[in-house]
Amino acid sequence: MSKLDRIDKAKLPKHLAVIMDGNGRWAKKHGLFRTKGHESGTKAVKEIVEGAAELGIPFLTLYAFSTENWNRPKLEVQTLMKLLVSSLKKEVETLQKNNIRLGAIGALNDLPSKARAELNEVIEATKDNERMTLTLALSYGSREEITKTIKEISSKVKNNIISIEEIDEDVINKHLYTLNLPDVDLLIRTSGEQRISNFLLWQIAYAELYFTEVLWPDFRKEHLLEAILNYQNRERRFGKTSEQLN
Repeated sequence: MSKLDRIDKAKLPKHLAVIMDGNGRWAKKHGLFRTKGHESGTKAVKEIVEGAAELGIPFLTLYAFSTENWNRPKLEVQTLMKLLVSSLKKEVETLQKNNIRLGAIGALNDLPSKARAELNEVIEATKDNERMTLTLALSYGSREEITKTIKEISSKVKNNIISIEEIDEDVINKHLYTLNLPDVDLLIRTSGEQRISNFLLWQIAYAELYFTEVLWPDFRKEHLLEAILNYQNRERRFGKTSEQLN
């Protein structure tokens, strides 16, 4: 029986998030500049977006560029931004054909104007698509997101828009970048690193974590299926005991 045949469509993660790691090491391994690793990584993005949509996963979030990534060498940052623009231009037809809506989270105003304009254009063009929501985390950092949220809620308390007693998880969720997304069910990180790297810290409270040695440019649909099968073999208790679930 193939991996695809073993997937239980009734137990798919509703929200899959991916830390796409290993582009630089992939390039070094092949004797190439780091920028070539990022270029090769776009093939993996296409594979996983199509694979997730084919499986029927409704929400996919990709960690494309963190707030800390701005500290990388200037040439690498410029290449990543150009790659973002060119990829969006190339893939808009694929998104439309596959009925995929594009969204973005992060400090988007920090992006170069050309990248921001292209991003907004594709978001607008795909806004009515319903098969899957693909969210790109760009200039994203969870601590920055949480800090922003605290400031916004504090301002509302100060101006008597809400009271301290009204603040609960629902209020916090509504002030996060991810206000229109459900909590993450499965988080995949490639390249063998086993850390979260400031990604969706609030939203992964009960997510299953899956780490693979595969470098991101080599990640394919078969690796996605392996991760899903691993996820489906776990018992998600959300603080309860096994006996309570049964």
